Amino acid sequence: MSDQRLLSPQRRFRGSGTRKPRPEPRYLAVGRIVRPWGVRGELKMAVLTEYPERLLHLQRVYVGPYAVPYRVASVRFHRKAAILRLVGCEDRETAETLRGQLVQVPLEEAVPLEEDEYYEHQILGLEVETPEGEWLGVVTEIITTGSNDVYVVQGPEGELLLPALEDVVLEVDLERGRLLVVVPEGLR
Repeated sequence: MSDQRLLSPQRRFRGSGTRKPRPEPRYLAVGRIVRPWGVRGELKMAVLTEYPERLLHLQRVYVGPYAVPYRVASVRFHRKAAILRLVGCEDRETAETLRGQLVQVPLEEAVPLEEDEYYEHQILGLEVETPEGEWLGVVTEIITTGSNDVYVVQGPEGELLLPALEDVVLEVDLERGRLLVVVPEGLR
């Protein structure tokens, strides 16, 4: 019998402990256009960044899946949303074409993170293991809650929801592409 058969399909590709780095995204989303705001081309934008104050200083953003560049004419806040005015978006009809699109900034303009902070794109796709070497799966989604994020891990036992807490996530190793975790009692 081949050694390959003894390993699950996911484990076969794990390699020597280092992984091919996933390409970094060129852009990070800071908002999503909800709808036009008024008749002069302004846009109501749901804020997706944890640093909303940085929106006030943006000069250029990239909109949609093709990252179309727009100069920012103005930004102001209304309740929990941002009202965005883009140069070239002068009427409600043009604004309507941008409904649902992501508003992005280049990765190099992203707010620098503190030690032990990570962007979502760095966590997604990481393999999840216990200190004993048990492979639990891969992070496929991050759910944002009021108190802490929850990592959705898809693995051989199905879906596992892990709270992103210090006593659960022991180590984030981006070079090796893994999260070292302790599964709390009752989550399996």
